[in-house]
Amino acid sequence: MATDRILAEPEDLAARLTLALTCAAADPALSGVLLFDLDPRLVDPVARLFTGILGGGGSPVMLGATSRDEDLWTRTRLHRERDGISFRTEPGPLVEGDGRSGPPALIVVPDLTRLSVAGMRAAVQLLGADVAVVEHTGLSHTARPTARWLAACPSAEAGRLSSHLLDRFAVRLSVAGLRLPLPDAAAADPAALSVKVTDEALDRIPVLLGPGPSVRRELALARLARAVAAVRGERTATAAHCDAAARLMGLTVPDVPRPIAAPDPEQTVPLPPPRRIRSASPRGAPDESAPELEVTVPAPPLLETEPAEPIGSTPGGAPAVLATPFPEDEAEALRDFAPLRSPWQRTAGPASARGTVIGTRRAGNLRDLAYVRTVREAAVHQRLRRTERFTISPVDLHSHVRAGAPERMLVLVLDHTCRDDDWDWQDALTPFLQWAYTERAAVQTIEVGSAGAADELRAESFSARSVLDPRVLASLYRPAGRATPLAHGIEEAVRVLRRAFRQHGNGLTEAWVVVVTDGRGNVPLAVSHGGRPSGEVAGAGVVDAVETARRIAAMDRTRVHTAVVDPARTAYGHLPGQLADAMAGLVIEGRGGPGER
Repeated sequence: MATDRILAEPEDLAARLTLALTCAAADPALSGVLLFDLDPRLVDPVARLFTGILGGGGSPVMLGATSRDEDLWTRTRLHRERDGISFRTEPGPLVEGDGRSGPPALIVVPDLTRLSVAGMRAAVQLLGADVAVVEHTGLSHTARPTARWLAACPSAEAGRLSSHLLDRFAVRLSVAGLRLPLPDAAAADPAALSVKVTDEALDRIPVLLGPGPSVRRELALARLARAVAAVRGERTATAAHCDAAARLMGLTVPDVPRPIAAPDPEQTVPLPPPRRIRSASPRGAPDESAPELEVTVPAPPLLETEPAEPIGSTPGGAPAVLATPFPEDEAEALRDFAPLRSPWQRTAGPASARGTVIGTRRAGNLRDLAYVRTVREAAVHQRLRRTERFTISPVDLHSHVRAGAPERMLVLVLDHTCRDDDWDWQDALTPFLQWAYTERAAVQTIEVGSAGAADELRAESFSARSVLDPRVLASLYRPAGRATPLAHGIEEAVRVLRRAFRQHGNGLTEAWVVVVTDGRGNVPLAVSHGGRPSGEVAGAGVVDAVETARRIAAMDRTRVHTAVVDPARTAYGHLPGQLADAMAGLVIEGRGGPGER
């Protein structure tokens, strides 16, 4: 069999997906499969397809935003004993089937950007690892991870994830536009480890990945090429298999330069002799007295090859949706500085007992006890204690570990009608955005005067866990509309603050309210509540905005801080200061000099 033949890659997206899943099932080193831009409705069909390729019939393990360490690593079993019922701590769903005969398990993450910190840490620890040692809540377990991971992620939000997490997924594929039905596939034969990779293939990998690739990406492409060769029944992975693996993931494959053979002296075609011409006279006749000029005819130039087209493109058509399987390299989204670490809580006392429960730990006091975990820990040691009654020792006490509740909040009220084309209000908002980022504050964005609003007479708002949410940056550059329901926007800010400070279990200690507006609200509050303007509104909208702002000034000034960003308009330039006085806040100059829209 010729090893330099061109491998035929499937052109259909569903067939490419099937080949990628088959390669991941054939090689345990390709245990992580990451699908970009997968339709959420297709997560279950793709998971069933992958389960069939793995040869298993069980249900996959689903991981999401609420996955906790206790649910992933350990599992409690009840066993009937001669003296009663006993508890045993066994390996959890992530490692319970490792090292045993049978098909590997499947772990599905419908949205990798919303996976909990515990799930991200588990993926980093297990994906691509030869041996995993689990030490958790009394369990000591050593296993060889065999489970396969199937994760979906929007390509536009890949930059928000940790590079350590993304590099663990060796197989990547853009499946935007995938449609049902998916093809049936037989169970894969794990025979990729017996395929040898040639030196030519290893030299081809840096050319395909480009300058500066990471070692994990080089290993991933080499292993995928090895799996492609194994799936096609070949025993050697060559450079052609590397090209096939690169096209499978969506990489642009450059043309291989062909070496120029040395000319054969016996078959060399001689160049034409130099032509001798005489310079012509002004009338066009040759001048016999002019000297002869020797002119050599040059050889025809070599033509450059056309650039290679990325996979999924057609001649004259549009390129593929995702031009690279590594969109995090070109992402503009902000990335958290510690994405694999749970946010800390700096508040002691009652605030430490707030937030969603994400696990347990050994208790240091009697606050916020985890009763089920405490009873389970005590039941394990009852036989050793040899007591007649069920006994709980201080070493059995465990308390809850809770996710850090936001202790800071930033409320942005953005008036899109006050922003000019020559003014970027992001410069004025940068100090507040930086404060929200460093303090891990929650963000509430309230928009008025947007051209794309569902109801131009009402304000629109959304909440975000941090300023890293892409919606926060997108809200800063919406086009301006006609109406300015400023009073309703400030009323929405009042409602958000009251709900945040009064909500049960909330540890909010500080909030900033930043209003960016020129103060010229032309929609009265009554109109925003459901009515329609019946006549001239005059200054009713401005009066309502000022009166509503006084409600913010009546709040606790030790916890609520306010500021108004002045766009420095010439007409009615006193309105931002008047609004700031009503809020008892600061006036910040939005730009250096005044302007007129």
